[in-house]
Amino acid sequence: MAIHKKEEFTSTDQMISMVAKAMSHPARIAILRIVSENPNCTTGDIVDLLPLAQATVSHHLKEMAAANLIIASNEGKKSIYQINWKSWNMYTALFGGLADNIQEK
Repeated sequence: MAIHKKEEFTSTDQMISMVAKAMSHPARIAILRIVSENPNCTTGDIVDLLPLAQATVSHHLKEMAAANLIIASNEGKKSIYQINWKSWNMYTALFGGLADNIQEK
């Protein structure tokens, strides 16, 4: 049985892996697009635009928030979602650096 030792890898590689996992479902990519185009949207707004149940959308939002891809704030009983632009810009720089370093020789 394999023993996983994430701490043995660089923090950059761990972060890229975490974000890649958080974005590993097509619904999450769609949600990112929706939230970027509709700042301050709610779960219900997202559900209206996707062929997914509210519980499924909520699960994806939770995973994306855990990776700091989105920020959730509460307004009464509703959660309002926005892209976490600070994290997003850092993640895109990390992915860009990875792409620059891995090229066909």
